[in-house]
Amino acid sequence: MRKLGLLILITCLFKPGFSQDPNFSQFFVSPLTLNPALTGKFNGDFRVAGNYRDQWPEISKAFITSTISFDLPILRGKISDLDTWGVGVMAMTDKTANGILSGNFISVTTAYHKGIDEDGLQQIGIGFQGTFANKRLDGTKLNFLDELDQNGGWTVPSREEIDNRQVNTSYFDFSVGALYNGSTDGYNNFYLGASGYHLNRPKESFTGDVFYELSPRLTLNAGGAIPLEGNTRTVFISTMYSRQAGATNFVGGGAGGFMLNDDEEDPLNFYAGAWARFNNVSDALIPYVGLEFGGFRFGASYDVNISSLKTASQSRGGIEISLIYIKRPPGYKGIPCPRF
Repeated sequence: MRKLGLLILITCLFKPGFSQDPNFSQFFVSPLTLNPALTGKFNGDFRVAGNYRDQWPEISKAFITSTISFDLPILRGKISDLDTWGVGVMAMTDKTANGILSGNFISVTTAYHKGIDEDGLQQIGIGFQGTFANKRLDGTKLNFLDELDQNGGWTVPSREEIDNRQVNTSYFDFSVGALYNGSTDGYNNFYLGASGYHLNRPKESFTGDVFYELSPRLTLNAGGAIPLEGNTRTVFISTMYSRQAGATNFVGGGAGGFMLNDDEEDPLNFYAGAWARFNNVSDALIPYVGLEFGGFRFGASYDVNISSLKTASQSRGGIEISLIYIKRPPGYKGIPCPRF
């Protein structure tokens, strides 16, 4: 009976977390969580990216997700100048319900991009990602019905086995992605990508006898950049669609980029725009601002919840922060790459 009660508790509280992966509103600046084929796909020597998201903070810190990644192109000068081979690593932590359920993930990723025209302005690529995942259910933070006293407090000792335990589960995950990237003049850019996650259908269990199979997730991403006014203004558009275990998620929108100086090698750019997210219902409006300087790009967005959950969340969908640094040698200008 105790295991049955625990199973019901986990199913009721955490099954949405099992069926859907962590995601970012600023998916366009979280390359290694969006598509493994984006590994090494940038102009520069190496890239460091960090993301932080606090979703629905009014609902007991429902979801807090953080990532940091590092990737770089390798074997330059030994493979064709029209090709790119990238490798990278990523760490992600995800905490649910104020840390009752937490997950830590370490990923190793690689991608190869092949130029398909004589100038290298059209490229196709494929990427692979392997992930070691560890999840922990902290029973010390759970409250059970049999702990409730006559005064409404949680003072009665629980008979549940997990009450004072931390239960861990681990698994290996495998993902693959593909990307087409193109340009017509060396300045504009358009791209289309597809990726599949949990292709090996890993299983996780907190009871030892009942296992949940992680459903594969399909993600499509597309976007483009259109320079205006002598390349001092740029319009960016990006979209992302994902489907996992019957749950769908679509995010689309765009931003304007404004060069505040006249230095193409070391630009000072300001970005402003908005995205909208739709899943099984209309979910959130997402205003975004960003600033790029000295190889750094900082971005901030805020989810304004517009779904039926807005009463509980007080329309506070959550804040998200991103920071990317790309090391570029002086005078370096490669082919246009996906930026938003």
